[in-house]
Amino acid sequence: MAEESKEESKAEESKAEESKAEESKAEKSKAKKPKAEESKEESKAKKPKAEESEEESDDEAAPAEEKSIVKAGAVSLWLTENGFDHESLQADHSGIEIIKVEADFLLPLCTALYAYGFNSLQCQAGIDLGPGQQLVSVYNLIKISDNADRPEEVRLKVFLPRENPRVPSVYWIWKTADWQERESYDMYGIFYEGHPDLKRILMPEDWVGWPLRKDYVSPDFYELQDAY
Repeated sequence: MAEESKEESKAEESKAEESKAEESKAEKSKAKKPKAEESKEESKAKKPKAEESEEESDDEAAPAEEKSIVKAGAVSLWLTENGFDHESLQADHSGIEIIKVEADFLLPLCTALYAYGFNSLQCQAGIDLGPGQQLVSVYNLIKISDNADRPEEVRLKVFLPRENPRVPSVYWIWKTADWQERESYDMYGIFYEGHPDLKRILMPEDWVGWPLRKDYVSPDFYELQDAY
Protein backbone atom coordinates (compact mmCIF):
# COMPACT_ATOMS: atom_id res chain seq x y z
CA MET A 1 0.00 0.00 0.00
CA ALA A 2 2.82 2.41 0.84
CA GLU A 3 4.55 1.65 -2.45
CA GLU A 4 1.35 2.23 -4.39
CA SER A 5 0.82 5.61 -2.70
CA LYS A 6 4.40 6.55 -3.52
CA GLU A 7 3.88 5.64 -7.19
CA GLU A 8 0.65 7.58 -7.31
CA SER A 9 2.32 10.65 -5.80
CA LYS A 10 5.16 10.34 -8.35
CA ALA A 11 2.62 10.07 -11.18
CA GLU A 12 0.81 13.14 -9.91
CA GLU A 13 4.10 15.04 -9.65
CA SER A 14 5.03 14.08 -13.20
CA LYS A 15 1.59 15.19 -14.42
CA ALA A 16 2.00 18.50 -12.57
CA GLU A 17 5.42 19.01 -14.13
CA GLU A 18 4.03 18.25 -17.58
CA SER A 19 1.18 20.70 -17.08
CA LYS A 20 3.66 23.36 -15.92
CA ALA A 21 5.83 22.71 -18.99
CA GLU A 22 2.80 23.02 -21.25
CA GLU A 23 1.77 26.27 -19.53
CA SER A 24 5.28 27.74 -19.95
CA LYS A 25 5.27 26.76 -23.64
CA ALA A 26 1.86 28.36 -24.10
CA GLU A 27 3.04 31.56 -22.39
CA LYS A 28 6.14 31.66 -24.61
CA SER A 29 4.06 31.14 -27.72
CA LYS A 30 1.65 33.86 -26.55
CA ALA A 31 4.57 36.22 -25.94
CA LYS A 32 5.92 35.56 -29.45
CA LYS A 33 2.58 35.97 -31.25
CA PRO A 34 1.96 39.61 -30.24
CA LYS A 35 5.31 40.63 -31.75
CA ALA A 36 4.29 39.21 -35.11
CA GLU A 37 0.92 40.83 -34.73
CA GLU A 38 2.59 44.11 -33.78
CA SER A 39 4.77 43.94 -36.90
CA LYS A 40 1.65 43.34 -38.97
CA GLU A 41 -0.10 46.24 -37.27
CA GLU A 42 2.93 48.45 -37.84
CA SER A 43 2.97 47.53 -41.54
CA LYS A 44 -0.76 48.23 -41.67
CA ALA A 45 -0.19 51.54 -39.89
CA LYS A 46 2.50 52.51 -42.38
CA LYS A 47 0.25 51.98 -45.37
CA PRO A 48 -2.39 54.49 -44.29
CA LYS A 49 0.36 57.12 -43.86
CA ALA A 50 1.36 56.70 -47.50
CA GLU A 51 -2.27 56.81 -48.48
CA GLU A 52 -2.76 59.89 -46.31
CA SER A 53 0.20 61.61 -47.95
CA GLU A 54 -1.28 60.85 -51.37
CA GLU A 55 -4.66 62.16 -50.23
CA GLU A 56 -3.03 65.29 -48.81
CA SER A 57 -1.18 65.91 -52.07
CA ASP A 58 -4.44 65.42 -53.96
CA ASP A 59 -6.20 67.84 -51.61
CA GLU A 60 -3.44 70.39 -52.08
CA ALA A 61 -3.55 70.03 -55.86
CA ALA A 62 -7.34 70.18 -56.07
CA PRO A 63 -7.78 73.77 -54.85
CA ALA A 64 -5.24 75.03 -57.42
CA GLU A 65 -7.19 73.32 -60.20
CA GLU A 66 -10.46 74.65 -58.85
CA LYS A 67 -9.03 78.18 -58.71
CA SER A 68 -7.91 77.99 -62.34
CA ILE A 69 -11.45 77.06 -63.45
CA VAL A 70 -13.85 80.02 -63.64
CA LYS A 71 -17.52 79.13 -63.36
CA ALA A 72 -19.61 80.70 -66.11
CA GLY A 73 -22.23 83.18 -64.96
CA ALA A 74 -25.79 83.60 -66.17
CA VAL A 75 -24.86 86.01 -68.96
CA SER A 76 -21.99 83.83 -70.14
CA LEU A 77 -24.27 80.77 -70.25
CA TRP A 78 -26.83 82.71 -72.28
CA LEU A 79 -24.15 83.86 -74.75
CA THR A 80 -22.87 80.29 -75.09
CA GLU A 81 -26.36 78.96 -75.74
CA ASN A 82 -26.78 81.52 -78.54
CA GLY A 83 -23.37 80.87 -80.13
CA PHE A 84 -21.45 84.02 -79.16
CA ASP A 85 -17.71 83.44 -78.77
CA HIS A 86 -16.32 84.77 -75.47
CA GLU A 87 -14.43 83.79 -72.31
CA SER A 88 -15.50 84.04 -68.67
CA LEU A 89 -13.06 85.81 -66.35
CA GLN A 90 -12.96 85.85 -62.56
CA ALA A 91 -15.75 88.01 -61.12
CA ASP A 92 -14.73 91.19 -59.31
CA HIS A 93 -14.87 91.74 -55.54
CA SER A 94 -18.56 92.65 -55.68
CA GLY A 95 -19.46 89.58 -57.72
CA ILE A 96 -20.03 91.34 -61.05
CA GLU A 97 -19.60 88.92 -63.96
CA ILE A 98 -16.69 89.75 -66.28
CA ILE A 99 -16.57 88.57 -69.89
CA LYS A 100 -13.59 88.69 -72.23
CA VAL A 101 -14.38 89.22 -75.91
CA GLU A 102 -12.25 89.66 -79.01
CA ALA A 103 -12.44 93.00 -80.80
CA ASP A 104 -13.89 91.39 -83.95
CA PHE A 105 -16.83 89.96 -82.00
CA LEU A 106 -17.55 93.00 -79.81
CA LEU A 107 -20.35 94.55 -81.88
CA PRO A 108 -22.37 91.33 -82.41
CA LEU A 109 -22.01 90.43 -78.74
CA CYS A 110 -22.98 93.93 -77.56
CA THR A 111 -26.00 93.94 -79.89
CA ALA A 112 -27.09 90.61 -78.37
CA LEU A 113 -26.64 91.91 -74.83
CA TYR A 114 -28.70 94.99 -75.67
CA ALA A 115 -31.49 92.71 -76.87
CA TYR A 116 -31.00 90.61 -73.72
CA GLY A 117 -31.86 93.69 -71.64
CA PHE A 118 -28.62 95.59 -70.97
CA ASN A 119 -30.00 98.89 -72.18
CA SER A 120 -27.45 101.21 -70.54
CA LEU A 121 -23.69 101.65 -70.83
CA GLN A 122 -22.90 102.79 -67.31
CA CYS A 123 -19.19 103.26 -67.92
CA GLN A 124 -16.58 102.81 -70.64
CA ALA A 125 -12.90 103.18 -69.76
CA GLY A 126 -9.36 102.17 -70.68
CA ILE A 127 -6.73 100.25 -68.72
CA ASP A 128 -2.99 99.94 -69.24
CA LEU A 129 -1.62 96.62 -67.94
CA GLY A 130 1.91 97.99 -67.87
CA PRO A 131 4.82 99.00 -70.11
CA GLY A 132 5.07 96.63 -73.07
CA GLN A 133 1.80 94.92 -72.16
CA GLN A 134 -1.72 95.07 -73.53
CA LEU A 135 -4.31 97.81 -73.26
CA VAL A 136 -7.88 96.99 -72.23
CA SER A 137 -11.14 98.62 -73.26
CA VAL A 138 -13.74 98.04 -70.52
CA TYR A 139 -17.53 98.32 -70.72
CA ASN A 140 -19.83 98.17 -67.71
CA LEU A 141 -23.41 97.38 -68.76
CA ILE A 142 -26.53 97.48 -66.61
CA LYS A 143 -30.22 96.72 -66.97
CA ILE A 144 -32.41 99.73 -66.17
CA SER A 145 -36.00 98.86 -65.43
CA ASP A 146 -38.88 100.07 -63.27
CA ASN A 147 -38.59 99.39 -59.53
CA ALA A 148 -35.10 97.92 -59.90
CA ASP A 149 -33.36 98.21 -56.56
CA ARG A 150 -30.11 96.61 -57.75
CA PRO A 151 -29.93 96.45 -61.56
CA GLU A 152 -28.17 93.45 -63.09
CA GLU A 153 -24.63 94.24 -64.25
CA VAL A 154 -22.05 92.69 -66.53
CA ARG A 155 -18.59 93.83 -67.51
CA LEU A 156 -16.90 93.34 -70.88
CA LYS A 157 -13.15 93.49 -71.47
CA VAL A 158 -11.41 93.71 -74.84
CA PHE A 159 -7.62 93.13 -74.71
CA LEU A 160 -5.76 95.05 -77.41
CA PRO A 161 -2.16 95.15 -78.67
CA ARG A 162 -0.15 98.12 -77.47
CA GLU A 163 1.22 99.03 -80.89
CA ASN A 164 -2.07 99.48 -82.77
CA PRO A 165 -5.04 99.21 -80.38
CA ARG A 166 -8.22 99.31 -82.46
CA VAL A 167 -11.72 98.28 -81.50
CA PRO A 168 -15.16 99.01 -82.97
CA SER A 169 -17.12 101.87 -81.41
CA VAL A 170 -20.30 100.94 -79.53
CA TYR A 171 -21.70 104.45 -80.02
CA TRP A 172 -24.37 103.12 -82.38
CA ILE A 173 -25.67 100.81 -79.63
CA TRP A 174 -25.30 103.08 -76.59
CA LYS A 175 -25.00 106.80 -77.32
CA THR A 176 -23.37 107.39 -73.95
CA ALA A 177 -20.20 105.87 -75.43
CA ASP A 178 -19.58 109.15 -77.33
CA TRP A 179 -17.49 111.15 -74.85
CA GLN A 180 -16.34 108.10 -72.90
CA GLU A 181 -14.64 106.54 -75.96
CA ARG A 182 -13.13 109.92 -76.78
CA GLU A 183 -11.60 110.05 -73.30
CA SER A 184 -10.17 106.54 -73.65
CA TYR A 185 -8.72 107.56 -77.00
CA ASP A 186 -7.29 110.79 -75.54
CA MET A 187 -5.70 109.15 -72.49
CA TYR A 188 -4.68 105.70 -73.80
CA GLY A 189 -4.53 106.03 -77.60
CA ILE A 190 -7.21 103.37 -78.21
CA PHE A 191 -8.81 103.97 -81.62
CA TYR A 192 -12.57 103.39 -81.68
CA GLU A 193 -13.38 102.66 -85.28
CA GLY A 194 -16.73 103.99 -86.47
CA HIS A 195 -16.94 106.71 -83.82
CA PRO A 196 -18.65 109.80 -85.30
CA ASP A 197 -16.16 112.33 -83.88
CA LEU A 198 -13.08 110.63 -82.43
CA LYS A 199 -10.80 113.44 -81.24
CA ARG A 200 -9.17 114.55 -78.01
CA ILE A 201 -11.53 115.69 -75.28
CA LEU A 202 -9.26 116.59 -72.32
CA MET A 203 -5.89 117.41 -73.88
CA PRO A 204 -5.24 119.97 -76.64
CA GLU A 205 -5.69 118.56 -80.13
CA ASP A 206 -1.96 118.85 -80.91
CA TRP A 207 -0.83 117.06 -77.75
CA VAL A 208 1.71 114.31 -78.39
CA GLY A 209 1.35 110.98 -76.58
CA TRP A 210 -1.17 109.31 -74.35
CA PRO A 211 -0.97 110.70 -70.78
CA LEU A 212 -2.43 107.73 -68.84
CA ARG A 213 -0.21 105.07 -70.36
CA LYS A 214 2.22 103.76 -67.78
CA ASP A 215 5.23 104.35 -70.03
CA TYR A 216 4.24 107.96 -70.83
CA VAL A 217 6.96 110.57 -70.26
CA SER A 218 5.65 114.04 -69.44
CA PRO A 219 7.29 116.82 -71.51
CA ASP A 220 9.31 119.50 -69.74
CA PHE A 221 7.32 122.25 -71.43
CA TYR A 222 4.49 122.65 -73.90
CA GLU A 223 3.82 125.49 -76.29
CA LEU A 224 0.38 126.08 -77.75
CA GLN A 225 0.28 125.70 -81.47
CA ASP A 226 -0.66 128.83 -83.32
CA ALA A 227 -4.23 128.19 -84.44
CA TYR A 228 -3.84 130.76 -87.21
